[in-house]
Amino acid sequence: MTDQRDDLPVLVVDGARFSDFDGFAREFSRLLRHYTWRGNLDAFNDVLRGGFGTPANGWTLRWLNSELSRSVLGYEATVQQLESLLSTCDPSSRPSVMARISSARLGEGPTLFDEVIDIIRDHGPGGDESEDGVLLELL
Repeated sequence: MTDQRDDLPVLVVDGARFSDFDGFAREFSRLLRHYTWRGNLDAFNDVLRGGFGTPANGWTLRWLNSELSRSVLGYEATVQQLESLLSTCDPSSRPSVMARISSARLGEGPTLFDEVIDIIRDHGPGGDESEDGVLLELL
């Protein structure tokens, strides 16, 4: 019996190819056809739904050097991302974002890496949007 993963196209992100979140956005965008993702996590969620240059009918995202990415997209990157979000978010969301910044500065709560991984896993087996068929391999 053939493993379901064997039949899917594989797109590869290499954590050794970037050193910050903007670099991750560039690295991921090079996988897309005719679309550039600029780092907005809501848009990342949309990209994983399909129609932005990812394969139709499911695919595998193979993340090489993922432990390096876990470090690069850790709490410092999380604070930077949230501070950027703070300047553009709805005023009613600012207290929540500020609380998340405070937690991240203390090394608590989800990191940017965790958020990206959670979004990807939401589009795979057991996720709320599993119909998109995105399988994640952290290597």
